[in-house]
Amino acid sequence: MSEKATWRAGQKHGWIAAGIVVLLLAMEGCAGEAPKPSSNVTQDQVRGNADKAFEKLKQEEKNRAVDSLGVPY
Repeated sequence: MSEKATWRAGQKHGWIAAGIVVLLLAMEGCAGEAPKPSSNVTQDQVRGNADKAFEKLKQEEKNRAVDSLGVPY
């Protein structure tokens, strides 16, 4: 077999291997679980969470103010 024929045979096997890899990846993608739908958050839930976070920040700010008054530098 000549060097050119050997190279072509190797190239052919490379294309076949690449095709098999692509086929396996496509099958894996189709066999995976479907993405779960995201939960719908209402405006009331968002507002409630924001209010809780704001109250927590206000409380932390009060605690820092009290701590800074009692500690001399």
